Amino acid sequence: MNILITGGAGFIGSHTADALISKGHKVRLLDNLQKTVHPKGKPDYLDPEAEFIEGDVRDKETLRKALEGIEAVYHLAAYQDYLTDFSTFFHINAVSTALLYEILVAEPQRFNVSKVIVAASQAVMGEGRYRCNHCAKSETDFIYPQIRLEEQLAKGMWEHLCPNCGLELNWLASDESVICPCNQYALSKHSQEQIAIQLGRRYRIPSVVMRYSIVQGPRQSFYNAYSGAMRIFALSLFFNHAPTIYEDGCQIRDFINIKDVVGANLCVLENRQADYQVFNVGGTKAWKVSRFYETMQTIVGKFIEPVSGGFYRYGDTRHIFSDTGKLEALGWSARRSVQDSIKDYWDYLTNHQDKADILDYARKQMRKLNVIREAKK
Repeated sequence: MNILITGGAGFIGSHTADALISKGHKVRLLDNLQKTVHPKGKPDYLDPEAEFIEGDVRDKETLRKALEGIEAVYHLAAYQDYLTDFSTFFHINAVSTALLYEILVAEPQRFNVSKVIVAASQAVMGEGRYRCNHCAKSETDFIYPQIRLEEQLAKGMWEHLCPNCGLELNWLASDESVICPCNQYALSKHSQEQIAIQLGRRYRIPSVVMRYSIVQGPRQSFYNAYSGAMRIFALSLFFNHAPTIYEDGCQIRDFINIKDVVGANLCVLENRQADYQVFNVGGTKAWKVSRFYETMQTIVGKFIEPVSGGFYRYGDTRHIFSDTGKLEALGWSARRSVQDSIKDYWDYLTNHQDKADILDYARKQMRKLNVIREAKK
């Protein structure tokens, strides 16, 4: 099968390419080598068997060229950050997806794509699903909180509260029916989901949407400010700096190993039951952020007391965990542990060249964006 991967030089794209090539597929990669992800240019980990095109997914002629002779597309190119250039999120994430279908629909004789797999995000679910154990009248009496605003976070009030009784809500696993995008990235990803599923169905282009949770493993960008706990904690330990644990460290996160994500990507490629469906792709265990840091310290053999006590990242969700039962029904399962992800990422970090500027770059970016703030004491 001839397969195009947009964003193919990236974390998920390159690992997916490796797996497809190992199965005998011919792979073409399209990537613009965005500076915030690839500041040193084309990465050396790309398989030489993969054809590489440097270009932007928003450019029609570039995308048409990349689609020549292609039978399936993994549309993984994405823009994610804390920046307030809101339109960029929609241009890269949503408009590029619309352009992909526009080309396929306009020239069906030239382009004969039998499957499009689109990367979405757990962020589409926003703050996720909750229940108030005091007020709930049934097992399905759910609450879907809105994003926590500055006036709440500045007081150090981290948890979502019941709008009726004021008690703390209890988080629940969120399935694919949960849709409550609260920031520019999530909004763009939700629109991307709708473009893929609805246009795919209308024009009979089998399409699948994958809602990835927090993906971890080697090749995850050291420079992307959005990339989360693994990068922050690993870089801090490596450079002997105390990392900051935001809020109280009790926020719940859903981590998944890159190999399990690749397994999910391959699972839906030739499975017709996946067509026109959205799937959560997450781990099997809910992790507190503080527990994740403790586990990382034990695995890498370095122990540094973290900075804590009121710092927060504006825009973070409090708790989020994906229900992956729908994808598991297709025969997929998450088989690797968070411990596996930590070991693999640490090995990748310690073997990486030119590490000296990484942590300083990351900290400057977060300060520049005014994302890290402190609650009033």
